[in-house]
Amino acid sequence: MRIRPLVLALVAPLTLILTGCGASGGDDIVDVVFIGTPEDLTETGLRLAPAAQHLRAATAEGLVALDAGGNVVPAVAERWIVTDDGLSYIFRLRNSDWPDGTAIEGEAVRAELERTIARLRGTSLGLDLAKIGEVRAMTGRVIEIRLASPMPDLLQILAQPELGLRRGGAGMGPMRAAESDNGWLLTPMAPRTRGLPEDPRWEDRARQVRLRALPASEAIAAFDSGAADLVLGGSLVNLPLADVGALSRGTVRLDAALGLFGLQVHAGRDGENGLLADAARREALALAIDREALLQPFSIGGWIPTTRLVPPGLPDDIGTIAERWTDLSIEERRALAARRIAAWDGGEGGEEGGSAAPRATIFLPPGPGSDTLFTQLAQDLAAIGVTLARVDSADEADLTLVDRVARYGGARWFLNQFSCSLDRGLCVPEADLRVAEAISAPDPITRGALFAEAEADLLSANVYIPLGAPIRWSLLRGGVQGFEENRWSIHPLFPLALRPI
Repeated sequence: MRIRPLVLALVAPLTLILTGCGASGGDDIVDVVFIGTPEDLTETGLRLAPAAQHLRAATAEGLVALDAGGNVVPAVAERWIVTDDGLSYIFRLRNSDWPDGTAIEGEAVRAELERTIARLRGTSLGLDLAKIGEVRAMTGRVIEIRLASPMPDLLQILAQPELGLRRGGAGMGPMRAAESDNGWLLTPMAPRTRGLPEDPRWEDRARQVRLRALPASEAIAAFDSGAADLVLGGSLVNLPLADVGALSRGTVRLDAALGLFGLQVHAGRDGENGLLADAARREALALAIDREALLQPFSIGGWIPTTRLVPPGLPDDIGTIAERWTDLSIEERRALAARRIAAWDGGEGGEEGGSAAPRATIFLPPGPGSDTLFTQLAQDLAAIGVTLARVDSADEADLTLVDRVARYGGARWFLNQFSCSLDRGLCVPEADLRVAEAISAPDPITRGALFAEAEADLLSANVYIPLGAPIRWSLLRGGVQGFEENRWSIHPLFPLALRPI
């Protein structure tokens, strides 16, 4: 079976229907399987796998949460206001209790938020939170977050699973989770136990969700056999596997995800005089890739390729950075790139045409999609005289795949992913300084200009080779309610547990 073409856009989620809808999901339990490993669901650290993120969000909501469509909705905070200058967010907490029965008050929430923010320092999410200057408990059930400069994306960041509020390791729902031999069983909490108005139809509406994490082939097999109603966490790495099953009872859904999909360049892997030690030769590799044709083997029509690091059209984009090399055909780009590669002395310090052949190594996660992507990239680089070799460890690779969905729709998220403090690969200290300056910049034009300078610095250094938007897919059985495609590829479990009214 062949995946039919679709149009993939940044802001409009689309559905790729392989076959007609069939039987609906189970009436009493919705079976959800994440593509991953069973160990993913037991992660408790700061860097959570998607399965663990969704489990955390279901059992430990934060001040706010994301709904099925990816929109910010009230959670522990029942409402909030933002001051006119955008520097203060004031939250009114709902009248409910911690799992131990203690009433939720502002001081405890303030302390938990500050502990979480402190623990996140040194991570990319910690960088996103850098504008928070102070968290204050104002009265019994009111807290205030003060910012160094306006931060329109604050609510979106506070809705991330890692910002869920917990006390003694336990969160406040909206679901309770119990580990079983077959994954985790999640039970939705009645509204009255969460400080919400009584729902007289609750017993009729609520049902359980069984959550598991399995390798892609096993997850798809579970869906095909009827043992799973929803499969989440698919990416380009495993997309071809969605072709092999009968899929007679469901559909494939693709999120129009916003994020990064490209190649991170690593410093020093090929030596100080290596092929990728020079920005112009790194650009040569970027020039050689035919992005328009890169994903043609996957039959994903309308995929959005890019040569930029920050997608155009975001609120911070002031329009000064454009797509690169638009005045050159792919043939002209490859001719330019080939000349740069031919001029390299092989890293031996000798004359032109030194002994070492142009070669780069790449690490891609195992999977049939990675195999296809590698074939495409190897062909593109061979056109300029570079041999691309695949290695089994990211620590040994000159290039590694970046396949990451954005936390929020701001330029700062994209730029923060390449901060030198994260030590993910080559970086540009000057770009970090521009982003740091933007944190305290009072007006959006100045911030946008600083972000544009930072992006220009990173693009000029060619520390990252952009390819396009990330691919995220799910399998959804007909009749399952509470699922929506969205640009964050976040699919909360709580809405799945509610039968339609």
